[in-house]
Amino acid sequence: MKGRFITFEGSDGAGKTTQINQLHARLKEAGVACYLTREPGGTAIAERIRDLVLLNNDPRTAITELLLIFAARAEHTSEVILPSLKSGQWVLCDRYTDASYAYQGGGSGVPEELIAKVESVATGGLKPDLTILLDIETEEGALRLDGRASSPDRFEAEAADFKRRVREAYLKRQANEPNRIHRINALGTVESIGGRIFELVKPLLAESYA
Repeated sequence: MKGRFITFEGSDGAGKTTQINQLHARLKEAGVACYLTREPGGTAIAERIRDLVLLNNDPRTAITELLLIFAARAEHTSEVILPSLKSGQWVLCDRYTDASYAYQGGGSGVPEELIAKVESVATGGLKPDLTILLDIETEEGALRLDGRASSPDRFEAEAADFKRRVREAYLKRQANEPNRIHRINALGTVESIGGRIFELVKPLLAESYA
């Protein structure tokens, strides 16, 4: 079987974790060797950077944050994602490079041209075969976050204007790459959203077995 790379993106509160876990279980039931991972993170070093980025509130510039996240991504890509794909496994990743264009680009104002330069070095141009963008209104996402028992991380605690810019950046990327990035309204039921996601995955399954 050919390895496939599927990423899940979306603003905070969109339900990515629920849906990526559901797809992972469904693919395993179908007999697909499937690796589940996340960003920032995925390796020991990258997880330490994750804690530094998400849980540490010390002041940092947007460029510093961008470079930290791409340092984690470079490690994750070379040590986990590419070897898994080469071995024939599917990789499901909770966020990847699109998140940097949304959060550090749209949210924090880092120019897209600069993000693209760092991306080319850190990932070698690796692109997901399919990206699921779970889209939710900023206000609805905030309500969902308020209902969680855990404390918000650095990005979850950002102001509404920041989160609106993040969403706008995601929608812009989806409009520019509609064949790769598929927008799904995150307000449906868990089951209905999962069904729509699996319909998008089915062609990749057919191609992998061909």
